Amino acid sequence: MTATVPPVPPSAPREPIADPSGRIELPPGAVPDDSRFVNEDLLPVPLERRRWTTYNFAALWIGMAHNIPSWLLASGLVALGMDWKQAVLTIALANVIVLAPMLLTGHAGPKYGIPFPVLARASFGLRGANLPALIRAAVACAWFGIQTWIGGVGIFTLLGKIFGGWARAGEIGGQPWTLWLCFALFWALELAIIYRGMDTLRRFENWAAPFVIVGAVVLLVWVAVKAGGFGPLLDQPSTLGWGEDFWPVFFPSLMGMIAFWSTLSLNIPDFTRFGAGQRAQIRGQSLGLPTTMTFFALLSVFVTSGSQAVYGEAIWDPVQLVAKTDNVFGLLFGLITVLVATISVNIAANVVSPAYDLANLAPKLINFRTGALITGVVGVLIMPWKLTETPELYIFTWLGLVGGLLGTVAGILIADYWIIRRTVLDLPDLYLPGGRYWYTGGWNWRAVVSFAVGGVLAVGGSHSAPGKGPFPADGLIPFIEPLADYGWAVGLVSSLLVYTVLSRGLRTAPEPGRARR
Repeated sequence: MTATVPPVPPSAPREPIADPSGRIELPPGAVPDDSRFVNEDLLPVPLERRRWTTYNFAALWIGMAHNIPSWLLASGLVALGMDWKQAVLTIALANVIVLAPMLLTGHAGPKYGIPFPVLARASFGLRGANLPALIRAAVACAWFGIQTWIGGVGIFTLLGKIFGGWARAGEIGGQPWTLWLCFALFWALELAIIYRGMDTLRRFENWAAPFVIVGAVVLLVWVAVKAGGFGPLLDQPSTLGWGEDFWPVFFPSLMGMIAFWSTLSLNIPDFTRFGAGQRAQIRGQSLGLPTTMTFFALLSVFVTSGSQAVYGEAIWDPVQLVAKTDNVFGLLFGLITVLVATISVNIAANVVSPAYDLANLAPKLINFRTGALITGVVGVLIMPWKLTETPELYIFTWLGLVGGLLGTVAGILIADYWIIRRTVLDLPDLYLPGGRYWYTGGWNWRAVVSFAVGGVLAVGGSHSAPGKGPFPADGLIPFIEPLADYGWAVGLVSSLLVYTVLSRGLRTAPEPGRARR
């Protein structure tokens, strides 16, 4: 027996309106205001509000890419034995690869004005879309808490250099109360910005992007002048070479670099829905993501190499490097740069998505602003200061598993939107129970089966070195253990293929202006 399908409401003027560029919006009255799958934040963005330009999207990516974890990516690869050229090449290639699903899923944003959880309704069903939405929200809430803690620690470190006694303040819960104060103030500032809405975020990213670039270049010039050059790291050879020792390290590292932004490859429609057109989002993302990540990796290598020449050790953490100076102006400039860089990535990458995802869970109770506040509260409740103390538990047990599933969801979204529906969606039915996306009780079994198959293949082989993590050394499912290091790609490809096969003959929507079947 299948769940009872609610009747489709009587037809009002439901035919979508298309402009000459192919962008589509709902006519007034196409979706009942009392539908339990609708609120103002989930409805398509009206055409007159879709005005993000190429610069806005490029600035968004520049603002998100310039952050402390991005700066540290090259250091992890160098620690594995790569030289700086191999590390930068790996990062550059990974971001070119992850750009492809980013542009594919982002296409629905300018065309239909819908966010990620509404796009997921086309493949998973009106209720089933909550499955990928909550997975994405869980990862984002956790990363919001961790990035906020990292930003708070950075501010605490630099203010400690200025005011001296901060680090010796009385402790609460094992940490100086001044650190808790930095964390709380930083948390409140982030939520205040995003609470004002997406247009405020756009304006913030517009000036944050060039400011952070200037800050990074100033750091490069400062350390180069102090070192009289760029230091010995640039001459350090690879311990892996380019032979048989390199490739077993390169491919898992490539997957790790891809996974860094795989979250945004799902929810990028949350931003592209405000795009002035496809050209704006394609050019903006192409200019902003791979170029910025490569440039930032180069900066981190040059700056760290200079620090090695000056201080006798490679200082990869930019906060610790800035803290080496005794110049108050330099410390304040570094403090503001860290503040802006961390805010720009955290509110864009880790608040926008769960705000929409939680709104999709209960549209009548939760709007975008309420979802953002819930994200902030959850980000504190997970105690990020504890998670960063035990990275094995956090990274391998939770983020490793959940992150491996994100590629699986991306494969289903791409297969449904591009292969099955050829980018044609029935816009009103994305909000109506009983429409073509209701499937069985609001769930599309094809997407669920594809998600299960892709998820098992992506994370089923998860393994840990003895004593280094929670998984068996030979993998949870030993015979697929070799797939674990390629989880994102395995999940994406396998779910895409399974969904495509299961969905052959699935009814698609008519083009706007054509008669409905």
